[in-house]
Amino acid sequence: MTNISLSGNGSTPFQQLLGHNTNVLSAWNNLGEVLEGDNSLSASLKEQVRRTLAQKNGCEYCKAKGKPNPDLFDEKTSLAVGFAEVFLKQRGAINESFFQVLKEILTDREISELCAFISFTTASQYFGALLALKPNKE
Repeated sequence: MTNISLSGNGSTPFQQLLGHNTNVLSAWNNLGEVLEGDNSLSASLKEQVRRTLAQKNGCEYCKAKGKPNPDLFDEKTSLAVGFAEVFLKQRGAINESFFQVLKEILTDREISELCAFISFTTASQYFGALLALKPNKE
């Protein structure tokens, strides 16, 4: 059971928790769609980063969607997942030397997108954890 009731707005339990504030729900969904899709970085890369973050950010609902799959990693995905792991350990206070490693493979545009995705995803996962969102039981 979640810490607050689900609203009638939204198509997932996560969205229904946000749906108590329809303006927030709409804006959150719009930003999520932009960040999660194929942009400078692929959606599949970002899904592996999301799965990595979910293992430590406390949202059982997000964690239940699966662990990262190293069999799907290419060089960029490995680097992005590694950066997400550093973020989890450092809690955002990441040394400049890590960015130098990123710049060996990623463009500034890709690094910006990765950092925005990590920040947004962490906020989403914290929201789920705060409100005790659990996976659906079937």
